[in-house]
Amino acid sequence: FKPLHQINPLRLNYVLQKANGLFGKTVLDVGCGGGILAESMAKEGAIVTGLDMGKEPLEVARLHALETGTDLTYIQSTIEDHAQQFPQHYDVVTCMEMLEHVPDPLSVVRACALLVKPGGHVFFSTLNRNIQSYLFAIVGAEQLLKIVPRGTHDHAKFIRPSELLKMVDQTTLQEQGITGLLYNPLTDTYRLGKHVGVNYIVHTQHLK
Repeated sequence: FKPLHQINPLRLNYVLQKANGLFGKTVLDVGCGGGILAESMAKEGAIVTGLDMGKEPLEVARLHALETGTDLTYIQSTIEDHAQQFPQHYDVVTCMEMLEHVPDPLSVVRACALLVKPGGHVFFSTLNRNIQSYLFAIVGAEQLLKIVPRGTHDHAKFIRPSELLKMVDQTTLQEQGITGLLYNPLTDTYRLGKHVGVNYIVHTQHLK
């Protein structure tokens, strides 16, 4: 989980900036896992729901929220089912590092579009599909540096920005910006930048 802890402040600040703050806003974190991003958004004053299909990650997330006294809700469900129950319910939806792990990313993108209120913001982050991302995310991160468990990623499921934007175009969302998430192995640090060759974040808004 170290990389998630390292990139979390960057992801959080990007969301805060593009969504004009989170205080008092309803936020859904899709594929929340252990709740790293969900909890940090709750600490910014957001009314946060964390959604995940995995029982074990949610148990970790709930326990950590209890230990830190963070007020938020965790739900075990698919995003498609949640979208049927809570259409246009959230001011902000985040879907970070999830699309490259699901069998049907378009279905997830569509559900995110259904869940957000008109004018609301949806953020997606994932991994680009090219030789650079293969060398970094699989050869480097999994096999050499071992900063994530071997088998975490399947390069065939990585998504090019153009492919993700085509999915977005099939919904009520409009792209508002894209930024890269860059890793420096010499300093073991991440930063945001224009290069989207490996990790990237797309900011969209429900404007159609």
